[in-house]
Amino acid sequence: MWKRALDRAGVSDARLRRDFTEQRRAVRRYRPAEYAAARLLLPEALLPHVVAAVAFMHETDDRVDRGSRDDGDDRVAAWADWDGHVRKALDGADPELPVLRCLVHTTEHRPALRGHVEEFLRGSEREAEWTAFADDAELARYVRAYSLPALMLTAGLIAPEDPARRAAYTDACHRLIAGMQRLDFLEDLSEDVREGRPGIPADAVARHGADLTRPDAALGRLVAEQADRAAAEMPGTEVLEAAVDPEYRPFVRALVGVQRLRLDAVRRAGASLATRSSGPARPAAAGLLLGEWRSRRRGLQRPR
Repeated sequence: MWKRALDRAGVSDARLRRDFTEQRRAVRRYRPAEYAAARLLLPEALLPHVVAAVAFMHETDDRVDRGSRDDGDDRVAAWADWDGHVRKALDGADPELPVLRCLVHTTEHRPALRGHVEEFLRGSEREAEWTAFADDAELARYVRAYSLPALMLTAGLIAPEDPARRAAYTDACHRLIAGMQRLDFLEDLSEDVREGRPGIPADAVARHGADLTRPDAALGRLVAEQADRAAAEMPGTEVLEAAVDPEYRPFVRALVGVQRLRLDAVRRAGASLATRSSGPARPAAAGLLLGEWRSRRRGLQRPR
C-alpha cells in the first residue's frame, strides 16, 4: 500500500522514496494515532504529503526545543537557524535533510502548502519565546500565531478550493485547535510545570487558588473549568463535515471524535494531572477509527 501511495503522490525518485519512507517511520513512532487516522481515512495519494507535513512540524518543534528551556534567546537562535535552512530549501537550494526534501516535493505538488509553511515558521518564533500566559487573551494570540498554522500544515491539504468554503473551513479549524491546544496543556500539565512553561492561564490558576504541583480539590476545579472551555471552543462535527468534500468527512469526524475522547480522559484524570499525563482510551480510539473506516469503505463502494 505504501509503495502505491508514493506512486500516486508522484514520488518516483529512488532517494526521495527512501526519504519519505524514513519520515513515515518517524511519524508512525511519535504520532501513531494521527498516522493511523490518515492511513485508514484519507486517499492514498494524500498520505505521503501528510507524512511530509507532520514530519516537518515535528522537526521544527524538536529543533526549537533543543534550545535551553531557561534561555529564550537560545531557543530563538535555534528557531532562526532552522528558519534559514527551510527557506533556502523552499527557494531552490538542494536540501541536505530528508525531511526538507520531502517538504519541498509536497509544496511542489500542493502549492498552497507553501503559504502555510511560511505562516508556521513565523509562528514558531512565538513558540520559541513564550514562557507562560497571563490570561485567555494571551493564550488566544498564541493559538492564532502558532497553533493554527501548525494545524493547517496538514488540515490545509484537505481544504476546499472554493474561497467561501475555505474561509468557513479555516474558521472551524481555528475553533478546533483552540480547544485542542487547551487540551494539550491539560494533558501535559505535569511535564510543562517541570519545564517552567505551564500552558494554563495564570489568572485562572489564581482564581481557583490552585497549586499546579498539588493534586487537590482546587486543581480539580481548575481542570474541570479548563476542560469545559475546551469543549465550548471546539466546533461540532457537522461544522467541519459541511466545510470539506465528502471523501474527507470520515477523517474529520474521527478527528473531532478523538478530541471528545481526550476531553473525557482529562475529566477523569482531574487533579491527578499534577503528577501524570492523560490521553484517549486506546480501545475507544481504535473503535472510533474502525467505525469511520467502515463508513468510508461503504462510501467508496456505492455506485457513482
